[in-house]
Amino acid sequence: MSDSDPRLPSTDMPPAVLPRTAVPAGIVDPVQSARAELKAALAAIEIKGNIPRRVEKASQRGILRARTFAHRNPVGAAAAVVGVAATIGGLVWVIARAVSR
Repeated sequence: MSDSDPRLPSTDMPPAVLPRTAVPAGIVDPVQSARAELKAALAAIEIKGNIPRRVEKASQRGILRARTFAHRNPVGAAAAVVGVAATIGGLVWVIARAVSR
């Protein structure tokens, strides 16, 4: 069996996909290395500092989790909605009562 035999598993590995915030290994040129480090640092700052995007992603994850929970357990979801509504109502009542005194 030769290396080109299609019955053998391929030894060629696909190139690893690096995240935007990673610096590729093996850069020997100091200028290229500095550019790669700067690019990775700017990408990390953009990801960390983009609060609206982070909030949007977190809210989308929460919505997906709530929908999944409601689909798997509709009675539990209804109970959770009633519980949240009662908690918010109670909180509003306590605040209104404290303000009126």
